Amino acid sequence: MKEYLLDERMLKQRAVGHGLCMVSDEITIEGYPVGFMYREPPIKDGDSGWRFFSGCEDEKFLNNPKNHSELDVNVVANYDPSIIALLDAPVGSVFEKHPDKDDFVPVTDWSPLAN
Repeated sequence: MKEYLLDERMLKQRAVGHGLCMVSDEITIEGYPVGFMYREPPIKDGDSGWRFFSGCEDEKFLNNPKNHSELDVNVVANYDPSIIALLDAPVGSVFEKHPDKDDFVPVTDWSPLAN
């Protein structure tokens, strides 16, 4: 069982009703902020399509499914509330934070729909 940084009892209702997402352990276990997020078509009922990463993960880390968790989007919003304003963006949306910046910017040179 994974040991997440935030205890379930500490979670606030920040982004309720958005469904499930995939999130990197670098966020939920290591404590990195969200640095890269995208929304792909949902793969099953309840899936929001959102995928959250620190942006520091290497390919080996990303290719290991044990390094990700399927959690409610609200959980990720508790780790990094800066995602909340973008959660209603449509499928195909991609955002990243540049180093030393607090705000996400749209990514225009990559799409989850092209893969």
